[in-house]
Amino acid sequence: MDSLYKLTCEDFSKELFSKAPVPGGGGAAAYIGALGVSLGAMAVNLTRGKKKFLAFEPEYEQMLTDAELYRKRLLQLIDKDAAAFEPLSKAYSMPKDDPAYAETMRRVTIEATKAPLEMMRYCALSIDLIARILEKCSKLMISDVGCGALAAKAGLECASLNVFVNTRTLKEDEEAQKMAAEAKELLEEYGPKAQEVADEVFARLMA
Repeated sequence: MDSLYKLTCEDFSKELFSKAPVPGGGGAAAYIGALGVSLGAMAVNLTRGKKKFLAFEPEYEQMLTDAELYRKRLLQLIDKDAAAFEPLSKAYSMPKDDPAYAETMRRVTIEATKAPLEMMRYCALSIDLIARILEKCSKLMISDVGCGALAAKAGLECASLNVFVNTRTLKEDEEAQKMAAEAKELLEEYGPKAQEVADEVFARLMA
């Protein structure tokens, strides 16, 4: 399979629009998250070098390094998510009386949950980063930071749906429920944090 994340915006949206099973919600979640952290990085890039913010230069370097790591990893997870779909799809077509059915379903479902859970982790890291960027960027850039926070939040929430749609089928499985619990914790901690950033931006812009 060709790399989905290297498609143009136009082609990626067309693939989402089509009846092709991938990319789907998981791929979209990762893409949205990558756009969010990219907006945060843009705010840093357009702030650095300005006299008022020179004291933050060492921090900006680390912020950009971190943002690039998160951006790249989120995009790569589009392909990881897509690769996990085919085995899951094949497993659903197995006869339920096949002796291997239960274990196969468990294995491929767990595997299909790994990418969206990892997306959530990187969206959470992105939200943390964007919150720090808000306090150290030009006021001309805060609308972009707010957009970045909301995009990262959307990525987090969309990815969580792709975790829960899998873990709900394995309610008695310890590993699956551990993954569901982590997803719930990430949602509860970082969803509100991203919203706080956005709310602060709204407050400043509407004052």
